[in-house]
Amino acid sequence: MIESKDVMKIADLSRLTLTGEEVRLYSSQLNGILQYVEKLKELETGGTEPTSHVLDLRNVTREDRATASLPVEDVLRNAPDPKDGFYRVPRILE
Repeated sequence: MIESKDVMKIADLSRLTLTGEEVRLYSSQLNGILQYVEKLKELETGGTEPTSHVLDLRNVTREDRATASLPVEDVLRNAPDPKDGFYRVPRILE
């Protein structure tokens, strides 16, 4: 069972400031989640095959093959400050 002190400890570790009402609310919600998990543990799942998703979805992708890239001039046309065929960016190291 999750008590108010547990919620306050988690909030402190997370650098969150909670009101007393929020602490009570989250304690209640977390306990409800744990009760539901306990209920799920009662289900017989011995013959169930593990899955990564409840639906049989497949990712449709194209064949990975090398193609010609854009010409450098076209790419640099969008750069705000190109120099010598490269992007110029603000210096971040001294």
